[in-house]
Order: sequence, then structure tokens, then C-alpha cells
Amino acid sequence: MESVEPVEFLAFVRSLDSLRDWRADPYTDAPRSGRGPLFLRCGDGWLLPLEIERWCATAASADNTAPARCRGPVLDIGCGPGRLVTALAALGRPALGIDVSQEAVDRTVRGGGAALCRSVFDPLPSEGRWGTVLLVDGNTGIGGDAAALPARTAELVGPDGVAIVEAAALDVDERVDVRVVDGRGTRGTAFPWARVGIRALSAYSESTGWTAAGPWQAEDRWFLELRRRRTSLRTMCFVLRPTSIRGGQGCGRGWTTGRLHRCRTTSRTSSWCSGVPSRTSTSSRACAPARP
Repeated sequence: MESVEPVEFLAFVRSLDSLRDWRADPYTDAPRSGRGPLFLRCGDGWLLPLEIERWCATAASADNTAPARCRGPVLDIGCGPGRLVTALAALGRPALGIDVSQEAVDRTVRGGGAALCRSVFDPLPSEGRWGTVLLVDGNTGIGGDAAALPARTAELVGPDGVAIVEAAALDVDERVDVRVVDGRGTRGTAFPWARVGIRALSAYSESTGWTAAGPWQAEDRWFLELRRRRTSLRTMCFVLRPTSIRGGQGCGRGWTTGRLHRCRTTSRTSSWCSGVPSRTSTSSRACAPARP
């Protein structure tokens, strides 16, 4: 029998504890019953109502402004009971929802949508190939880091991908530890959450590879469309991992990027040039990706 490293075992135990904590959360029953009340409660007593009834209903008119702007296959992050996934499926649009609540995923599937019980920070299907990611119903708060989430979503979409994001109605930028409570004394474990308005959301997105295409309002809700910022071919050289290649002149030899580059030092096409000029070259002679 293989031995288990203590660190790996402790990580496994912590993951089980986290799963048990989530199963005991008051939110667990909400996707099944379709009813609240539920709130996010901060340590200072601040309460944010969770709109369980709206999430469990069919997509409303404000909701439909988001799918109308989607392109290609859609990934709904934090899909909840799946009203947008099922609405897209009814239109014949390929869509997948992800949520950390198995009950929410089950309700989505029962409604005719496709969903997986995953976190957005887990490995996901078709990373780098989604046409659109959706972040609505306050899901910009996931993870409590308003910069990490847009950076992660940028990894999920293709070069022409977009993100349809719902911002807080107020001009806020805050990170807090919250618990789900039901107003009757039951409360879940604490977890980090964020609230960001249009201005802060635009700033975080611009710093993580997105371009804000402009906000819009639907009823009392605010949305923002983000588009992937194209990177110049002359700067798309990334160092990923060392190789056994040795010798010869080139810019940054000994590293591989997994894509072809044309080295301006040697005028040769290779798959191991890192984009870093060699000692014998100048910065003006750095490599650029080879055009197909």
C-alpha cells in the first residue's frame, strides 16, 4: 500500500471538513424548496438579502438582457438553480453552468440545463475556448477577491470571448467575511465575499486583460460587458518550462512555449524561443511568434 504524505493527508482532511461545512449551510435546502429568506451576514451585522425566489423562477426581462449579448458557447459561473442555463438551452444555445452547491446543480439539470458541481477555480472543461462567461446575481463576489476572479475568467474564454457581469447597484468596493443565515438562528460557516460597483469592476477588469465595453441598466440592476483585450503578436512570448535543448544562438534558448516562434536573431522558426533576447542580440532583435 502506498504511503500518504502528511501534508497531502491534512489537505484531504481539510477538503472533507470544507465539504461538510458547505452541506450544513442554510443555502443547501434553498434550491430544493425555492424559498427563502436567506441573507449574507457580515460580522458587524450587515445583511444582504439573497433573492432565492427570483433565482429559482424562470428568467425575467432583466435577466434576458444578458443572454442576448452572449456569443458562442456560454459558461455560467455560480449558476445557482440554473434559470439562465435553462433559458439558453431552450434557445438552442450551448451552455454549461457550474456551482459549488450540488443541490443547485441538480435543480439545473432537472430543468433541462447542463451543469457541473465545480468552483470557478477548479479545472474546467474547454478552458480557453468559451465564447462567453456569465457572472450575475452578485457572483462577482466569489472568492472575496475582485481582481482574481476577472483574471480567472480571462483564462476561460477564447481570444474573442466576452464576459457579461452584473455589478452591485451601489458604487462600492469592499471585501468582507460573511455567513449565510436564514434569520431564524441557523448560520453557515464564514467565507470571503466581495461587492464591487461598476467603477471598481471596470478598474479590476481593465487590469486583468479585459476592456469594458460599457454598462447598461435593466430595471434596478447594472451590467457590464467585458471584451478580451487582444495582445500584440510581437509581445506574445511566454516562458513556461525548461527543455534539454542546448547550443546555438537564439533569443532565450533552453525554454519552450509550446508554440512556434520566429527568432529574429537567427531568422529560424523554432518552438523553444522564450522571447528573451540572447546575450549576443539586442532588444530590437527579440523574437516574435511565427505567423501561420
